[in-house]
Amino acid sequence: MPSSSPSVYRPAPLHLLLAFASGGLLTLMVDFNGLVGLHGGALYSSWVAHGTGTIAAILFLALLRLRARPAANIDKPHAPLWAYLGGVSGALTVMLTSTTVNTPLALSGTLALGLAGQVLFSLAADRWGLFGLPKRIPRLKDFAALALIFGGSMIIIFGQG
Repeated sequence: MPSSSPSVYRPAPLHLLLAFASGGLLTLMVDFNGLVGLHGGALYSSWVAHGTGTIAAILFLALLRLRARPAANIDKPHAPLWAYLGGVSGALTVMLTSTTVNTPLALSGTLALGLAGQVLFSLAADRWGLFGLPKRIPRLKDFAALALIFGGSMIIIFGQG
């Protein structure tokens, strides 16, 4: 008998693993950037991170170009201009985390509060459909998850007694 309930989207295990791995890479990035920031300052840390990222991207794109077949001329829509501001927010993020990781917040406190900020901003972006996202009204479970993340952040930061 067919189910009358709406289909529920479940992420594939590979997607969950990739998202989890990106969290580990983010931790390494913040730690490395913080070390550079400790010795050269937050702005220098951002320049180093984005300079090495640019070099890595150029090399990766060059490898892809060598291996890729010629693509058909398919007209793709252009990204909106505001989409290019990701680099600005990335530079600011590196400077802020490079600073806070070298305070009593340390790496775990910086990342925990950063996660809380990401979830809070994501709920606002969903609610108001920012940046072309479809509008979605946050539910009680979304705010419960945010409260648990924030509470866990406070335990990480202040529970080291």
